Order: sequence, then C-alpha cells, then structure tokens
Amino acid sequence: MIMPRGQPLLLPVNPAFIAASLCVALAINLLPLGARPWAPDALVLVLAFWGVHQPLRVGLGLGFVFGLCMDVQQSAMLGQHALAYTVLMFGTRLFHRRVLWLRPLQQPLQMVGVFAAAHGAYVLAGLLAGRGWAGWSALLAPLFEALLWPLVSAALLWPQRRTPDSKDQRP
Repeated sequence: MIMPRGQPLLLPVNPAFIAASLCVALAINLLPLGARPWAPDALVLVLAFWGVHQPLRVGLGLGFVFGLCMDVQQSAMLGQHALAYTVLMFGTRLFHRRVLWLRPLQQPLQMVGVFAAAHGAYVLAGLLAGRGWAGWSALLAPLFEALLWPLVSAALLWPQRRTPDSKDQRP
C-alpha cells in the first residue's frame, strides 16, 4: 500500500507489544470502577486500534475471545460483549484502509460509527435478553471513545516511530 503523503515510515510492530497492550487494556476493564455506562471501554479502543493497524494479527477471533472474558468478568449474558467486540472488529476490517488514509484528527469521525455499531450491538443484545434499556448515557460512550482515539493512536504508534539504531544498519 502506498503511504499517504507526509506520514513517516513506521517500524514493524512487535507482536509482544500488541499482546501487552491488549492485556493492559483488559486489566483496565477488569478494575472495579462501578457502574459507568458512559465511560469509554479501554479494550474497545485498543482492539479497534490494532484492528485498523494490524488486521491480519488482531481480528474477529481475538475480539470474540476478549468479549467472552468481559462477559465472564461482568456476569453479563454470555456472548453480549463477544458480539459487540466482533461487530467492532468487523467494522475495523471494513474501514481500516480508509482510516489509515485520514489524518489523525480526522480518524475519530470515521471511527465513531464503528464504536456506535459495537455499542449498539451490546445494547440490542441486552434488550433482547430482557435486561432493559441501558440509559441515554450509553450513547455518550462512542463519542468519548472517538475523542480518545487520537491519544490512543499516538500512544500505541510511539514505539514504531522511533528511529532505528545506527548500529543495526547493514552495509
């Protein structure tokens, strides 16, 4: 794929860094912070980031597995988070090329739809299971996640932007 004009060439991502960032996001989600349906989901942000930037390494299956982990932890209907994270990963798979062509401050406008679809699937699964309406504050979560997208993107791309060591260069 041809790089957009003005973007630096990134170093290859370390698979251990991907795994570590996903585990840290899962740990943040597992913290007992009380009922906060409006708050952004750290795992959604990190899964979406890696789904956009590394779609062959982080895909639907990983989203489903992390969703099952969140279902078990939150005692939700088994598959509710898994469905939402799978919808999220499918959306990132559809739009990853388009998002990569946009500037970092334009990307949240594209990603808010993907985040809204994931949260919509979560709320719809809860409604079909008879849990009731999650409240209007659940509509704010995709907007907060979209606002955090440039920060998460900058933080997770930082290790790939470092300059290569001159000792590693070969003649």
